[in-house]
Amino acid sequence: MEKKDIRKLNLEKLTEYFTHEGEKAFRARQVWEWLWQKSARSFDEMTNLSKSLREKLQAEFEIRPISIATEQKSSDGTIKSAFKLFDDELIEGVLIPADDRMTACVSSQVGCSLSCKFCATGYMDRKRNLEAGEIYDQVVAIDSQAKKSFNLPLSNIVFMGMGEPLLNYKNVLEGIDRITAEDGLNMSPKRITVSTAGIAKMIKKLADDEVKFNLALSLHAADDTKRNQIMPINETNTLEALKEALLYFYDKSRNKITFEYILFYNFNDTIEDAEKLLKFAKQIPSKVNIIEYNPISEANFKNTEADRLDKFADHLKKNGIIVNVRRSRGKDIDAACGQLANKNKAA
Repeated sequence: MEKKDIRKLNLEKLTEYFTHEGEKAFRARQVWEWLWQKSARSFDEMTNLSKSLREKLQAEFEIRPISIATEQKSSDGTIKSAFKLFDDELIEGVLIPADDRMTACVSSQVGCSLSCKFCATGYMDRKRNLEAGEIYDQVVAIDSQAKKSFNLPLSNIVFMGMGEPLLNYKNVLEGIDRITAEDGLNMSPKRITVSTAGIAKMIKKLADDEVKFNLALSLHAADDTKRNQIMPINETNTLEALKEALLYFYDKSRNKITFEYILFYNFNDTIEDAEKLLKFAKQIPSKVNIIEYNPISEANFKNTEADRLDKFADHLKKNGIIVNVRRSRGKDIDAACGQLANKNKAA
């Protein structure tokens, strides 16, 4: 008989299980705390349960923790990990250290189905969605790396790794719930950003579900013709549809949107492109993160030149847009999304 993943049970179902088995109901709370507060990786760790009860749980359930398959450390402090899942699939997570924060970049799917032309993950097949526990485990593992390497805990989480979070909606929200809940890791949702390639109806669903975390849109071009070329999802989720959805989200949440914009040399890095971005961003309470590109072998895109980036950013700033320039990290390792998992898969 195949064992069930115990972390797929909510507290109510876990309580039902223990009472059905003739155990005290409080045993469910004890196990719940081991799973989600203490991040137990095995039933043997649950030392306030009897040995016979631990053996019973071991016979019927499994926890399915992730493990680090490969770890790369950059000279700038960035740590990128390929995580192995229970079924031997691989995903990626990154620790990005800075003076004022420790950020975890986590994945939401094994591979991706959106085929963005500049992204290494876009050249992989989508194998499956991650479970809530696998999302949670990435945060636990990267937090451990931050404490070990920098003697600091994680302060921020971004869903900018492999996959499209809004195509794994239920598990991503459950994972965030376990990360932010008082009986979980108790991190602030204000420190979490979910980044989407742009699925209008799911952005509206986030608003209706009254999520407390931040939302970012991977924009990269502010006209439909160019965005269609690099992000096929735009053909069915146009900029006009996304604008409507983002305004709906802001009206419900009062959280400003972050627009992520990678500057590709001679594609989307002119003042004309900046003017289009300016007009789009001015319609929605927002800020812009300009991101340096990590080139990949699968695509012909190149990072823009420094003077073009500066002119682009200055044009936005002088017209009242809040702009942050995110310099590329981990240039001496497989830093681009999907690179390390692809390499491990090929090895």
